[in-house]
Amino acid sequence: MMLHNAAGLALGFIAALAFRLPASQRRAISIEVGMQNSGLGVALATAHFTPLAAIPSVLAAAWHNISGPILATYWSKRPLPPEATSLNKKRAS
Repeated sequence: MMLHNAAGLALGFIAALAFRLPASQRRAISIEVGMQNSGLGVALATAHFTPLAAIPSVLAAAWHNISGPILATYWSKRPLPPEATSLNKKRAS
């Protein structure tokens, strides 16, 4: 479950990097992709199987609510590269 979440976070970041998005958007997409993995699992498990089948997805959802804020806090304490701040200034004006 934790490896699956880590893979989602990493793949979101890598995909945003491949599209050459600014650092702030790479961070946001990484967290968004990493945290969206379990909600669908709960819905599908309860719709097609017994409620017990949803337990792994419920645990994953709990983990996502821990790992996402941890990563967001880590990134909030690390400054964005100069390219990101210059892009944000250009968009604001």
